[in-house]
Amino acid sequence: MTIDYWCNAFTPDRRRIWHAALEQEGVSVKLAGERDGFAEPEALVARMDEHGIRALVLPTCELPPLAGPTDFESVACRPDELSDFANRFPGRFYGGWSIDPRGGTDDVARAESALESNHIVALHLHTHSYNRRFDDAGYDPYYALAADRGVPVVMQAGASGGNMPSECAHPTGIDRPASAFPGLDFVLSHTGFPWVDAAVEMALKFPNVYLGSATYPARNWPSEFRDFVCGPGNSKVLFGSGFPVAPHSEAIAGIRALGLDSGAESELLGGTARRLFTRID
Repeated sequence: MTIDYWCNAFTPDRRRIWHAALEQEGVSVKLAGERDGFAEPEALVARMDEHGIRALVLPTCELPPLAGPTDFESVACRPDELSDFANRFPGRFYGGWSIDPRGGTDDVARAESALESNHIVALHLHTHSYNRRFDDAGYDPYYALAADRGVPVVMQAGASGGNMPSECAHPTGIDRPASAFPGLDFVLSHTGFPWVDAAVEMALKFPNVYLGSATYPARNWPSEFRDFVCGPGNSKVLFGSGFPVAPHSEAIAGIRALGLDSGAESELLGGTARRLFTRID
């Protein structure tokens, strides 16, 4: 029963936004095709059933005023969308509430309110948008909130795919937070590329630091990440698609092709995620 810990908003209205963002940034990324592309929730649930995917976790937030196609919030799920999906298809759609540290205490209060919903199973951080390292003091109230509510914090680590700062998401930035909040689980997403060695080192060093594969199908995994998954990181890596960057069919097929034993494959596809996302039914 696979859990995709990072799937961007999937409805057909997001297709235009993605293409506008890629064109504006000049980024050469091939999005999911027609068969595995943007879809209404009924069609997506059928696709999930086809591939054995139990649940998706969608980065979720309100759309700020004047947000453009290159702003992360534009491709995130809206709270009302998530509530609709979750109510119509129980147990299939969940959200990671995306925080904005520029909002100060008001934004912390919004995150606290969002976590009152059982559909919100994590806090989500796109730190490239704010050019702040993971150990920036402005994140501490969110980390404390997540620790108190028993939800993980999922963040993109590594280089930005667009015209945003990358150094702020260096995996070693999690060093102090992981030590200061030992009861809080952190997921460094996107393999930490190009600093994969550093991401692996953080996951080896801290029992509460995990890695995620979103946007990187297994055929594109750096050797360090593949070796970690197949070795000491057997229970420290979460499967994610990063849809629409990686279609679900391709992402799942890549995991099957690794040749992992059934126990290791089960951990990667869902076992580890179920332990971290304790609110998922």
